Amino acid sequence: MIDRFPRRASLEVLRAEAGDERSVLVHERLRNGQDPWDFMSELPSVDELVVLLLRADVVVDRGGDVRDPHWNDQVLRSIALEYPELSTTVWRMLAA
Repeated sequence: MIDRFPRRASLEVLRAEAGDERSVLVHERLRNGQDPWDFMSELPSVDELVVLLLRADVVVDRGGDVRDPHWNDQVLRSIALEYPELSTTVWRMLAA
């Protein structure tokens, strides 16, 4: 289990960063002429992006293989424990 996360920012800050990332994704697709009705449901939610950013921080800080289901599940569960407000999102991602 991951003992500490490299990024110890508040959830509000993490959500703001993820919201900015999501806005960039939307903007890029709109500039490419895509219809929002076609792609908005494909984009990860802000909380899903937060989880993915936290997981990426673990990879950068400690290494790991996101393709390894055991490692990935362990990191996601650690995120749910560290950030309880994200636990519903984490469990949904684990079930997918």
